[in-house]
Amino acid sequence: MQYLKNYGFVIFMLIGIVSGTAVGLCWPEAKGLKPLGDLFINMMFCIVVPMVFVSIASAIANMGSAGRAGKVMGITITTFTVTALIASLLMYGVVSCIDIVPVGFSVSEMAASAAEVKSVSISELVVNFFTKPDFVELLSRRAMLPLIVAAVIFGFGVQLAGGRQTMTAKLLDDLSRCIMKTVTIVSYYAPIGFFGFFADLAATYGGDLMGGYAKTLLVYWGMCFVYLAVFFPLYAWFGGGRHAVPLMWRHIFRPAAVSFGTCSSVATIPTNIEAAKSSGVSKEVADIVLPLGATMHMDGSAMGAIIKVAFLFGISGMDFNSGEAILAIAIAVFSSVAMSGIPGGGGVGELVLCSFFFNNSPEQLTTAYTLALAIGNLIDPPATMVNAAGDYVSTYIVSKYVDGKEWLQERLASAEQA
Repeated sequence: MQYLKNYGFVIFMLIGIVSGTAVGLCWPEAKGLKPLGDLFINMMFCIVVPMVFVSIASAIANMGSAGRAGKVMGITITTFTVTALIASLLMYGVVSCIDIVPVGFSVSEMAASAAEVKSVSISELVVNFFTKPDFVELLSRRAMLPLIVAAVIFGFGVQLAGGRQTMTAKLLDDLSRCIMKTVTIVSYYAPIGFFGFFADLAATYGGDLMGGYAKTLLVYWGMCFVYLAVFFPLYAWFGGGRHAVPLMWRHIFRPAAVSFGTCSSVATIPTNIEAAKSSGVSKEVADIVLPLGATMHMDGSAMGAIIKVAFLFGISGMDFNSGEAILAIAIAVFSSVAMSGIPGGGGVGELVLCSFFFNNSPEQLTTAYTLALAIGNLIDPPATMVNAAGDYVSTYIVSKYVDGKEWLQERLASAEQA
């Protein structure tokens, strides 16, 4: 009975994923079930936008000092950068040892169906990532990073006006609790949404899974699960000690399943916050780290960037050496920072990658971009799973440096006394 209480929801979500995939592979018309998945994702997106603003602003406004909030953010960004580098180097090591390009793979047909490639300047990317020209444009899942920036500034504004003693800080805290209860209600629909989403995914891409991309996908999907099974426990142990590893395994399945099913780090924020707080992570750490992670923590996307470039280099007969790998890692970290919260990533990350490596002619760029987009769609579920579930694990590391090395032991002791 206790097992069902702890894992029942995850089991139902996995049943939805497996049954949806089976239906999609056996029934091509399963594409018509996509609205079932869209309904769940849309509801989550509608909740997430106000939740991100409220949770971040509330966490900063209710902290003891502005300096502590700055410390949390600084450690968070450092943690995200280090883990993304580790993931990228790991994938580079794998593709250096394994030939992921199938023999005789042709790109001519893919090039014929390419969409128009639009040029995007670096300055335009930077401005759009961090700001919006109108307040109304902040209220969108496509503006998560500008929304986070606005929430951080507003939170510090409340701090300067009196912090947790102000009515505004108390209102933000109350709103945060109410939104989390709303998330619980919407989550009951998740298994049905996952069924529809994966039925459509399997019906749409089932042929590609068995075709020229099979080896690349096998390597990438396999490495994502290896990374989750091996490196996440190491991160948890580093952040919280030996007690953290079993605690992590107890709570990580739900955010992993939600992110895998929705292909959105943003839609997983509410589940991640619940998992982190259930693990003993402080509210102020969870409410800052996890919304930031949805747009800035990209271990899965960084691995995806490496395997995309390695695949494109392979079919072009080019050598993917360490120099190109370093450049690919840097581009992945900086160009995709605001794309990980949206299903499919919007294609901007792929465009920036391809424009650096395959810009000898418009035809070459178009072909490379098309192939990168195709791979991106096929690896989106495990990539988002690593991105979003990794946000939860990162709270352990941030807690270590914010609340002290014994933070978890102190929380566990307090729970036993209660």
